[in-house]
Amino acid sequence: MDAAGEIHRGFGGLRRGGSSNAFSRSSHRADEHDDEEALRWAALERLPTRDRARTAVLDHFPGRDDGVRAVDVGRLGAGERAALLRRVASVADDHGRFLARFKERVDRVGVELPTIEVRYESLCVEAEAYVGSRGLPTILHTYANVLEGMANSLHITPNRKQKISVLHNVSGTIKPHRMTLLLGPPGAGKTTLLLALAGTLPSSLEMSGKITYNGHTMDEFVPRRSAAYVSQNDLHIGELTVRETVNFSAKCQGSGHRFDLLMELSRREKEANIKPDPEIDVYLKAAATGEQKAEVVTNHILKILGLDMCADTIVGNNMLRGISGGQKKRVTTAEMLVTPGRALFMDEISTGLDSSTTFQIVNSIRQTIHILGGTAVISLLQPAPETYELFDDIILLSDGQVVYNGPREHVLEFFESVGFKCPERKGVADFLQEVTSRKDQRQYWIHSDETYRYVAVKNFAEAFQSFHVGQAIRSELSVPFDKSRSHPAALKTSKYGANMKELLKANINREMLLMRRNSFVYIFKATQLTLMAIITMTVFLRTNMHHDSITNGGIYMGALFFGIVMIMFNGLAEVGLTVAKLPVFFKQRDLLFFPAWTYSLPSWIIKTPLSLLNASIWVFITYYVIGFDPNVERLFRQFLLLLVMSETASGLFRFIAGLARNQIVANTIGSFFLLICMLTGGFVLSRENVKKWWIWGYWISPLMYAQNAISVNEFLGDSWNKTITGFKEPLGRLVLESRGMLTEAKWYWIGVGALLGYVLLFNALYTICLTFLKPFDSSQQTISEETMKIKQANLTGEILEETSTLDTADESNGESTSNNATVNSCPSKKGMILPFTPLSLTFEDIRYSVDMPEEVKAQGVKEDRLELLKGISGSFRPGVLTALMGVSGAGKTTLMDVLAGRKTSGYVEGSITISGYPKKQETFARVSGYCEQNDIHSPNVTVYESLAFSAWLRLPADVDSSTRKMFIDEVMELVELSPLKDSLVGLPGVTGLSTEQRKRLTIAVELVANPSIIFMDEPTSGLDARAAAIVMRTIRNTVDTGRTVVCTIHQPSIDIFESFDELFLMKRGGEEIYVGPLGRHSCELIKYFEAIEGVSKIKDSYNPSTWMLEVTSAVQEQITGINFSQVYKNSELYGMNKNLIKELSTHPEGSNDLSFPTQYSQTFLTQCFACLWKQSQSYWRNPPYTAVKYFYTVVMALLFGTMFWGIGRKSRVNRTCSMPWVPCTPQFCTWGYRIPRQFSQLWLLSALSFIGKERLTCTRLCHMHWGRSQLSFHTSLFSL
Repeated sequence: MDAAGEIHRGFGGLRRGGSSNAFSRSSHRADEHDDEEALRWAALERLPTRDRARTAVLDHFPGRDDGVRAVDVGRLGAGERAALLRRVASVADDHGRFLARFKERVDRVGVELPTIEVRYESLCVEAEAYVGSRGLPTILHTYANVLEGMANSLHITPNRKQKISVLHNVSGTIKPHRMTLLLGPPGAGKTTLLLALAGTLPSSLEMSGKITYNGHTMDEFVPRRSAAYVSQNDLHIGELTVRETVNFSAKCQGSGHRFDLLMELSRREKEANIKPDPEIDVYLKAAATGEQKAEVVTNHILKILGLDMCADTIVGNNMLRGISGGQKKRVTTAEMLVTPGRALFMDEISTGLDSSTTFQIVNSIRQTIHILGGTAVISLLQPAPETYELFDDIILLSDGQVVYNGPREHVLEFFESVGFKCPERKGVADFLQEVTSRKDQRQYWIHSDETYRYVAVKNFAEAFQSFHVGQAIRSELSVPFDKSRSHPAALKTSKYGANMKELLKANINREMLLMRRNSFVYIFKATQLTLMAIITMTVFLRTNMHHDSITNGGIYMGALFFGIVMIMFNGLAEVGLTVAKLPVFFKQRDLLFFPAWTYSLPSWIIKTPLSLLNASIWVFITYYVIGFDPNVERLFRQFLLLLVMSETASGLFRFIAGLARNQIVANTIGSFFLLICMLTGGFVLSRENVKKWWIWGYWISPLMYAQNAISVNEFLGDSWNKTITGFKEPLGRLVLESRGMLTEAKWYWIGVGALLGYVLLFNALYTICLTFLKPFDSSQQTISEETMKIKQANLTGEILEETSTLDTADESNGESTSNNATVNSCPSKKGMILPFTPLSLTFEDIRYSVDMPEEVKAQGVKEDRLELLKGISGSFRPGVLTALMGVSGAGKTTLMDVLAGRKTSGYVEGSITISGYPKKQETFARVSGYCEQNDIHSPNVTVYESLAFSAWLRLPADVDSSTRKMFIDEVMELVELSPLKDSLVGLPGVTGLSTEQRKRLTIAVELVANPSIIFMDEPTSGLDARAAAIVMRTIRNTVDTGRTVVCTIHQPSIDIFESFDELFLMKRGGEEIYVGPLGRHSCELIKYFEAIEGVSKIKDSYNPSTWMLEVTSAVQEQITGINFSQVYKNSELYGMNKNLIKELSTHPEGSNDLSFPTQYSQTFLTQCFACLWKQSQSYWRNPPYTAVKYFYTVVMALLFGTMFWGIGRKSRVNRTCSMPWVPCTPQFCTWGYRIPRQFSQLWLLSALSFIGKERLTCTRLCHMHWGRSQLSFHTSLFSL
C-alpha cells in the first residue's frame, strides 16, 4: 500500500466534508494551514503502525509548493532525497537541543532507551618480548627467531622471551550517562585497557579476568558491535572523500535509529493521542527507514565533528594530497561514531587538534552520553582544563595498574590523602599524569616536615583500595549485575550490522568508485600493454615469417608464449594495489564491518572487464599482423584463452598479496611464482626434458595449460595443415611434437577449463587468506634491561637506586618523565666538550610574498603577489628561549623558514644579521639547526647511529673520533636519550621510538652539529603532558648551554607556555602584535594586553596563552575595533625592541664575520664512507627486504640447478631447449621487474630523510655522494 497516497486520499475526504468556504478567505490563511496540517496528521494516524513509521508530514517540503505534505521517506526520488537530507541536517544543527527534543519525545510516552554498564574484575594482560639487543631486527636475529619459534613449538628449546605485565589486576565499573576520562603516561596500558573493554584485544596478548556488559560475559553477545572502539591510528583509503568514508562505515554497520524503537514510539503515541514534534519525527523516520538512513546519520556526525566543510575532499595519504592530520583524526572518530553501539571506547582522539576543537567534540559526545544514556571512555593526550571539566569520572593508569578510578570530584582528595597536592597554576590532568613519575613526584609532596620517599605505583594502587571510592567500587563489584535489567536492544547478538546483500552492495559500490579514482593506473597499464603489443607485432611481422618449416613454427610458438607471459606480467599490478588496501581491510574486518568474501568477490568480478580489455588489446593488435591462422573462430578462441589467463593471473597475484600482506614480500613471492610458472610451462623446458622430481610442477602450472591450449589452437589450424619433405604428418603437429606439446585438439578446452578452475581456486584462496590471516607485522617486541627493571619495581613496589639511567628510561617502554615546573631547577650545562660561539639573530622589516595563485586572480584579484609577512622585526638572543606563536595562518612557520633560509621560492625583502654581520646562507647553515615538526629519521638505525651519522658529517674535520664520541654521549645525556642509545628508531606510529622520543632525537640530531642557533617547529605537538615536559626540559637544557633557541608552539598548557622567556606573537596576515618578555606567571604579557582599552581581563587560573589568542583573534578585533598590530607599533615596547635590534645589528669591535674554507664539513671520501656505513646498517636491519632477497636467491639457485641438471654438459642442445641461455631468460625478466619495485620503496624512505634533513642543511653531504652510496651498496648487495 502507498501510505502517503492513502493519507492524501483520506485528507481529501475530510476536506470535502468541511465548510465549503473555509479555504476561500485570505484572512483565514493561518487557520487554513493549521487545519490542513491537522487533517494530514489525522489521516496519518489511521495508517498501520509500520506504514506510519515510514511516513512523515512536512510543512513546505523542499522543492514543492503544495504546503503541508505527507512524504514516504522510503520512496523518494534522487532530488527529493537530497532535499530531505538538507531539511533533516538543519534539524540537527544544534546537537544539544536536538537530543533534548528527542529525549523529551521518548520520555513522554515512557519508552526506555537501552544502556550499558561495563564491569571489569581482576583484569590482567601479559605480553612476551625480547630484553636488550636481542630484539633488534637484524638478518641473523630474523633467521634465529624463525628457528627458535619452530623449536619452541616442538618444546625442544625454552622460550627466550620474557613476560611483561601490561595490565595488572585492574578492576572497575563504567556506568551509563557518565563520561570517563582515561589518563596515564605512555606505556601505562591505556590502549590495551580500551581494546580489552571493547573486545578487540589482539590474540598475541594473554588476558585473564572478567569483563561483563550488563552482567553478560563477552561470549554471550558480539562485543565488537555492541561497543565502538576508535583507534589512535588513522587508517583510511586515501582515494575516498570524507563523506564516502564515513557513509561506507554507516552502511556496513547498519547505522541509523532502530526501526523497532520507532515502531514502538509510534504505537504508544497513537494510543496516547500525542502528536510528535514534526521536525524530530521526520529526522527519526529518515534515519530509520529508506535508502538515505546512512546518509542522514553521516551528515549529522560530520556536522558535530566540524567535518562538513571538508566532507567532499579526499582523505589522502602519503602520495595523495588530502585533508589535514587533525581532520583525518576526526574522520577516524566519525567512522566509529556512526555505529549503533551504545558504548564508546576512544583512544587519543585529540591528536593534532587544537583545544577549542577538542572541547567542541568532547562536549558533543558528552551531550549524547548524558541525554541518551550512552557509555564512554575517552583517552586524551593533553586535555585543557575546560575539557577536563566535561568528564564525570577519571581512570588513572600507570604501569598497568589502576591508581584511581572514580568521580572527578574526589581525585585530588585521594592524592592529598597520600601526600601530594596539585599546585594552583597546574592543570589537574597534567598533575595526574606526572604525580606517579619518579622524577616529578617530589615537587608535589606536601609534608615538608617529613622526609620524602618515592611512592611507587603499587603503593598508590594499594592506597586507592582503602580510599572510600575504591571501597565503594569493590562493594559494587561484589554484587553481580542483574541481567534482567538489561534492555533487549542494548547488546548485539548478530555478527554484522546489515544483511549480506547490503554489505555486498556497499563493497561493490566502493570498489567501482576506487576503480574510477585509480583509472590512471588502469589506463597506464592498458597503454603499456598496447605499446608492447605494437612492438611484438613488428618483431614477429608476418612478411618475415612463413608457415613452411619446423623452425618457423618454433618462432610462432615463441610469439604465443610471449603473449601469455605479457598477460601474466600485466596481472602483477594487482600485488601493489591489493597490498595497499589491506591495512584498511583488516581494520574493518576486525571491527565486523563485513565478512571477507563480500570484499574479495567485488575485487574479482568488477575487474573482469579489465581482463577483457587486456585480452582484446593483445589479440586484436597482434593476431593478423603476426600471421596466426586466419580462421576467425581460432582468433576468438585465442581471445577467450587469454581472457581466462588474465583472470588467472589476477587471481594468483591477489592471492599472493593476501598471503604475504607486505609489499616487498608480496613482490618477491609474486616474482617467484611467475618464474616457476614460466619454467614449468612447457616452453622454456619441454615435458620430455623435465626431471622426474619436477614433473608434478609441470602438471600443476597454469602456464602449461595455457601454452598447450593456445599452441593446439594455432598449429592444428589450416595454415599448418600441410606436409613437408621427409614427413608424413602435418607441419603443425610436427611443430607441437618438436616442442614437446600435447597434440590433441581436446587440450584446448581442457586448458580453458583448467584455467577457469584456477580462477576459482586462487580467488577462493585469497578469500581464505583475508578471512583467517592477521595483518603483517615484521616488528618484534623488545624492551631494554633498564626499562624492565623499572616495570618490575613499579609492579612490586621495590625502591630502586636513583640513577640518571633509570630515571630517564622511557615509559612508552616504561619511561619516567619530569614536569615543566622543574625545568628551571635543572642544572645549567654551560661547559661542553666542544666549544661554540654564541650568536644573536636580528631581522628588520622582513617581507615575504609569493606569486598570486591563478585561481585567486580568476576571482577578480588584481595584485600580482600575495604578501604573507608584512614588515616583521625582532631579535633572538643567546640563552633566551623564545616562543613564536599565533593563530593558524599567522605566518609562524613561514617566518621561521625565511629566517632559516629554507624558502626556495617567493620574494624575501628586509635585512637579517647574525651578530651584526649580514646573513650568508652558506655559512649560516653551518652554525644553525632546524628541528622539523615531522621528525623525519632513517628507520633502520639506532639512536646512537643517527647521532653519530649527523656528527660525523657536520662537525669540523679537525674533531677526532674520540672527541666526537664524547660529544655525542654528552648530547644524549643532555636530551635524556642515554638509556635508548641502542634502540631502533623505527617508523612513526608503527615500530621503534614513541612520538616524544622521536622529538628528542630530532633535537639531538641538530645538537650534535654543535649549532649556535636552533629553530624548532612545534616541538610539543602530538604529545601528552608528561612527554611534552621531557621535551621542554630538553629545550631548556639546550638554552642553558648558551644557545639561541626559537620554537613555534600551538596552544600550550600553562606550564609549557611559562617555561619560555620571551614571546613573539603574530596575528593572521603576517604582522607582529607582541614581542617581549613573559614575566613570572606571564605577568608582563597580561599587563600589556589588559592595559589596552576594550580587552577583557583574564580569569583566575585561566591559561594565559589561551586568553591571549582569544582576545587578539580576528573576531575580537572586529568586535572591539582594536588593531593590535597598530597598538604594538605605537607602544613603548616597540621602541625598546627597535633599540635592541639596532644594538644587536652592530658587530662588536675586533670580531670577524663567519667564514669556512669549504662548503661541506667533511671531505669527499669521508662523506662517501659515512653514507656507505649508514646504508649497510639500514639494510642489515631490514629483514623483510634483505633476508627475503637472500632467501629468494638461494631458492632460485636450487630451483635452476635441480630443474636444468646436466643440460650444460650435453654436447648438443636439444631442440626442446633451443638455446643454452633460454633457462636464464625468465630470471632476467623477473629480476627486471622485482628489483626496481622493491628498491624504489626503500629508496623513498631514505630519500625522505635525505631531502627533509641532510640536503636542506647544506652541511652534511652532497646529494651526489648520497646517490653514489645508494648505488654502491646495492651493487654490492646484488653482486653477493
